[in-house]
Amino acid sequence: MREMILKAVANPPKILWGPFLPVMVNLGLQFPLLFMVVGTFNINPLIFLSSILIGHAFCIFLGVKEPHISDMTKAYGQSAKKTNNLYKVKGNKFAP
Repeated sequence: MREMILKAVANPPKILWGPFLPVMVNLGLQFPLLFMVVGTFNINPLIFLSSILIGHAFCIFLGVKEPHISDMTKAYGQSAKKTNNLYKVKGNKFAP
């Protein structure tokens, strides 16, 4: 019996049309850098506005290509842990 395999696509959380996690990482890195450079070198903060917008446009592009990039990143962070193998084998085996 053939059944259709459906990809469950819910509406993942977005911030200004971009996926949640990449946008928050972008803003979390760009804004402290902006304040440190502006405070240290006393330059025009509008220069950083362009880099924030370029980074956000890249995040939107990632979100259009793969809407669940935030969940995929979180899942990779949980599954990419190294394990101690009891048996001599190549690669990571999930043996206790």
